[in-house]
Amino acid sequence: MPVLTRLIPSPVVVDIRRGALDDLAGLLADQRISASGKLAVAISDGSGRALRERLAPALPGAHWYPVTDGTLDSAVKLADDIKGNRYDAVVGLGGGKIVDVAKYAAARVGLPMVAVATNLAHDGLCSPVATLDNDNGRGSYGVPTPIAVVIDLDTVRQAPARFVRSGIGDAVSNISCVADWELAHEITGEEIDGLAAAMARQAGEAVLRHPGGIGDDAFLKVLAEGLVLTGISMSVAGDSRPASGACHEINHAFDLLHPRRAASHGEQVGLGACFAMRLRGAHEESLLMARTLRRHGLPVLPEEIGFTAEEFVRAVEYAPQTRPGRFTILEHLNLSTDQIRDAYADYAKAIHS
Repeated sequence: MPVLTRLIPSPVVVDIRRGALDDLAGLLADQRISASGKLAVAISDGSGRALRERLAPALPGAHWYPVTDGTLDSAVKLADDIKGNRYDAVVGLGGGKIVDVAKYAAARVGLPMVAVATNLAHDGLCSPVATLDNDNGRGSYGVPTPIAVVIDLDTVRQAPARFVRSGIGDAVSNISCVADWELAHEITGEEIDGLAAAMARQAGEAVLRHPGGIGDDAFLKVLAEGLVLTGISMSVAGDSRPASGACHEINHAFDLLHPRRAASHGEQVGLGACFAMRLRGAHEESLLMARTLRRHGLPVLPEEIGFTAEEFVRAVEYAPQTRPGRFTILEHLNLSTDQIRDAYADYAKAIHS
C-alpha cells in the first residue's frame, strides 16, 4: 500500500504581522502551548531588558533568563538553570544567537520552544539547527523545530538595517544552494527531496523578485515568510542541504580564515551565491542576483566587505574543506588557484559592466 501523505515537522503557528508581540501571551494560551503562562524566556543581556519591561505585565508567570552570548556553554547553562522548574515552554526572544541558545536548551530539557525573532538576519529562526560557538570554532546541533514562530514587523523595523540586509542575502542564496543540490543529484546520485528544494527555492525567488525595499511592510513580510519556509525546508529534508551550498562554504571559509574581519553571514553568502551562479554558467541569474542585492545595499564584490580579490580567491579555494563530503559547484569544477583567479576576474568584469 503506497504512502499517500507524510508528516512535515513545522510550527503549530506562525504569526508574522505588526503588533504580534503584544498578543504573545494570548497566542500561547489559545494554541495550548502555555495556558498557565509558566515560561522560561531567554533574552539578551542588553536590548532584551526593554522587551522584558514591555512584556512582563502580560506574562506574570514567566521567568526571565539573560543570555550573554551565543556559545554552547551559554546554551548548556540555560538548560541547567531551567531544568526541574516545570515550565510549559522555552521562549527565545531576540536575535539569532538568543533563538539558537533557546532552541538547544529546550531540546536538552525536553520542552517545546517558541521563537520570537526581533530581527530577520538569517534563516535559523525556524530551522531544526542551533548554531553555537564552541571551543573548536562553531558547531551546528540538531534540535526540534520551534513549536511557534512570532515575528513582529514593528519590532523588526527597530533593529539595525544591516540585520534585514543580512536576511535578504541568506534568503536569496537559497537559489544557488538548491542548484548545488540538484547538481549533486545529477553527478553523484545524492538523494534530493523535491518538496524541500521547492520550498527553499521559492522562498529565495520571492525575495529576489519582490519590488519593495527594507522599509516596506509588504517586503518585510515576504522576507520573514521566506526565512521561515527555508527553516521548514531543512526540517523536511532532515538536513541543511536546501539552504547550504557553495555560497555557505565560501562564508565558512571567510569565518575561519579571517575570524576578526568577517562580515555578516548574509553578506558573505549573498556574495558567494552570485559568484557560484556565475561559475555554473548561469550568467543572467548571477547578474540579476547581484543587481537585487546591490539595490538592497548588500555587497557583491569582496572589496565592499573589506577583502581583497586575492583574499576572496583564497577563500573560494579553501571553501570545500569547510564541509567535507558536501558536493557543490566548487567540488565539481575543482578549480586551481589560477582558474579561480581568472573566474573571479570574469565575474568582477561582468559586475562592473
